[in-house]
This record gives sequence, C-alpha cells and structure tokens, in this order.
Amino acid sequence: MKTGFIGLGHLGKAMAGHLISEGVDLMVWNRTRSKGSDLGVPVAETPAQLVQRVDRIVLNLFDSQAVKSIFFKKDGLIQGGLTDKIIIDTSTNHAEEVLFFHEILKSQRGQYLEAPVLGSVLPASRGELTVLVSGDRTAYDGVLPLIQKIGHKIFFLEEPGRATRMKLVNNHLLGTFMAAIAEALVLGEGAGLSKKQILDVLQEGAGQSLVLTAKREKLLKNDFSPQFSAALIHKDLHYLQDLARSVKKPLFLGSLAKELYGMTFNRDQDQADFSVLYQILKGL
Repeated sequence: MKTGFIGLGHLGKAMAGHLISEGVDLMVWNRTRSKGSDLGVPVAETPAQLVQRVDRIVLNLFDSQAVKSIFFKKDGLIQGGLTDKIIIDTSTNHAEEVLFFHEILKSQRGQYLEAPVLGSVLPASRGELTVLVSGDRTAYDGVLPLIQKIGHKIFFLEEPGRATRMKLVNNHLLGTFMAAIAEALVLGEGAGLSKKQILDVLQEGAGQSLVLTAKREKLLKNDFSPQFSAALIHKDLHYLQDLARSVKKPLFLGSLAKELYGMTFNRDQDQADFSVLYQILKGL
C-alpha cells in the first residue's frame, strides 16, 4: 500500500525518514516544500493531490488547528477525497477536537485513527516511539504493520479520545519533570555543586527518569537544539488544562509548569528544546 506523510517538522521528518529506510513506499507533503526535498521520495503539490495517490496518510502536525487546516484548506484532504482512506494522526491534539476529527472521517466514509506518540527525534529516527491508538479496530488491524515501524511499543485504547487523553496525562509528567530537573539543577549550582555532580547524583537518586536520561547531555553541554520544543510542551499543557477543566479536576503543577514554559516566548526561545527552561531559570 502506498503511504502519505504530512508534517515534516523535527519529529515528523525523523519518522518519515525511518519509514523510508524500512522500505515504505512514501509520498510526502509539507507546507514548506523544501523540507521534503532531501528525503528522496515524491513530494505532492497539495494535500488533495497526496490523498488521491495514496491509501493511508500519517499526520504529524503542531496542533489541532493545523490538523483542521489540512482537512479544510483549499486543496486539502477533504477536497482530494477521503472515501476508504485511513488517516493515522500522530499529532498531540486537543481532547475535544480529536473527537471532531473522528466525525469528519466518518462523514467522508474514511477511517481516522488518533495515534499520538511518546518520544522525540532520536527514538523516532529508530522506530522506537511508543504509540497510543484509538479508533476502529478493523482500521487499526489493517495498518498495524505500518504503526509497528513507527513504534516498538503500541497501546490500542480503542475508544475515540482515549489515546489523546492518555497522551496529555503523560505530558503532564514530561513537562513537570523537566521543570523540576531544571530548577533542581539551578539550585544545586547556586549551592556550589558542579552541573555534572548534580546530574550524576540525580540520575542515581530521586531524579532517575527517562526525562533526565534523555536530556542529561543537552543540559551538560548547554545544547538546546530542538528535539521537542518548548512551544510544543506549552501547547500540550494548555490542552491539559482544558482537559482538567472538562473533568472538573485540579491541575496545580501542570498549570505552573505551563506558565514556566511560557517564559520561553518572551525570550525568543520557544523553538528551542524544552530543556532550555534550565537556561531561563538560571538567568533569573
């Protein structure tokens, strides 16, 4: 089956590159066309053209507004025709908007699978993401071999919206862990400890986590080149606040963390890796 891919940001391009290396017959589209030119696969002129030439499309976009635009824009997916097509949306969406996307595909006689991923650029380039999937079981079974090339751990949660809610809960910990690590590191350095000493001890103590393992070298080297941007975690925590309000649950730490990452916009560092929060807190 021929596969389309829309969204070649840092994560999306790593995912697409891995699928190509796995022999997937891929055609891509990106708003900035040049981002797909070095992949060695056909680049569609429009989403409408892409959907006409493939059987299934993987989306990896910044937010739900971007996903909605891909469906409804001039020369978008709906205009190209979605009958019998399967959309595998790996974006992190708003918990309400994702239900709307299920309805769109149903009304167009296609299938929508929400499939947000856990992980960043490096595991994406190796096909080692974790994928959370909700949607029609038959559609899921049909594209499972493709999803297995994206992630080595897959959770099928079936009920529409459940995968997205789980992703937002996961990113609550992602965002607050990183904020806590950044604050602890700044405090430790202020108390006369070296950065390496702090990170070494935290890695063996209370700070031990996938987040610290993934960001340790970036923090040591002050390398904040983006793997997962501050703008993305800020957006996800905003979506989390909306989810918490809808289920009438408090969100103390997640809300505080969102405001901390909000400082990256004022310092023009929102496109840096979200570990840049360490650098911002150190400068206060």
